[in-house]
Amino acid sequence: MSVTDSATVARPLRSRFRGLRRANLILGAIIILALVGIAILSLFWTPVPPAKMQITHKLQPPFGFGLLGTDQLGHDVLSMLMAGCWNSLSISVSAVAIGGTLGTIIGITAAARRGIFEALIMRACDVIFALPPILSAMILGAFLGTGRTTAILAIAVFMVPVFARVALGSALQAWSRDYVLAARAIGNTQLSITVRHVLPNIMSGIIVQATIQLGLAILTEAGLAFLGLSVPPPEPTWGRMLADAQTYFHAAPWLALLPGLAIALSVLGFNLLGDGLRDLLDPREAAR
Repeated sequence: MSVTDSATVARPLRSRFRGLRRANLILGAIIILALVGIAILSLFWTPVPPAKMQITHKLQPPFGFGLLGTDQLGHDVLSMLMAGCWNSLSISVSAVAIGGTLGTIIGITAAARRGIFEALIMRACDVIFALPPILSAMILGAFLGTGRTTAILAIAVFMVPVFARVALGSALQAWSRDYVLAARAIGNTQLSITVRHVLPNIMSGIIVQATIQLGLAILTEAGLAFLGLSVPPPEPTWGRMLADAQTYFHAAPWLALLPGLAIALSVLGFNLLGDGLRDLLDPREAAR
C-alpha cells in the first residue's frame, strides 16, 4: 500500500475519532447540565420535603408510593436523590475549587522559583498523597467535628498536590518558551511573567484536570458520607443513602441501586466532559 493510500484510509478514521470525541463532550455536558439543573431545582422544590417521614408508607417500591418509592423511614427517595445531588455537587465543586486554586498557585510558584523551593513543594505533595482523603477527614473531624466543612477541607487537601503537579509540569514547559525568554530578556519580573504569560497558557490543562477531579471528588464525598463524615442527618447525601440501604438490600434493593446509579452517572458525566474538553483544548489532540 502506498503512502497516498494509507493517508486516504487514515483520513476517515481520524474523522470518526473526532466525532467520538465531540460525542463524549456533548454527552458529558448534557449529563452534568442535567445534574446541575436537578441540584438547583431541589433548593426550591422537591415532590416531598426530603426530611419528611411517612412511616405508614415505608419501604414502598418505585411507582408504589411516589415515583421512586420510599425508604425504611418513609422518606421519598426521589426527593432525597434530588437534595443529595445538591449536597454532593456543592461539596465536590467547593473542594475542587479550593484545592485547585491552592495547588495551581503552589505549582506555578515552584516553577518560577525552582531550586530548593520546588524540591520542598514536591516532597510535601508526596506526603499529602500518602494520606487518603478519608483518613484526612477523620483527623479533621477530631478537631472540627463532622459535617460539610470537614468534607470540603478533607477533599480539598487531597486535591492540592494533584493540581500542584499538573501546574508545575505545565509551567516548566511554558518557562522554556520563546515568548517567556523574550519577556525575561526585556526585564519583566517573575511575578509579571507568571501572571501575564505562564498562567494563561496553562489554564486549559488546569480546567481539564479540574473537570476530571470533580468525578473523583464525587466518589470521595460519597465515601465520606457512607462513613458518616460528611453532611449530618437529616440532610440527605448519596453516600449515606447507600449506607442506610445495606440492611434492606434484599427487601428493598432500589434503596441502594438508585443512589449508586446517581453516583456512577455523575462520575461518568465528569469523565466524559473532561475527556472531551482535553481533546478540544489540546491542539496536539485536535491535530490527530
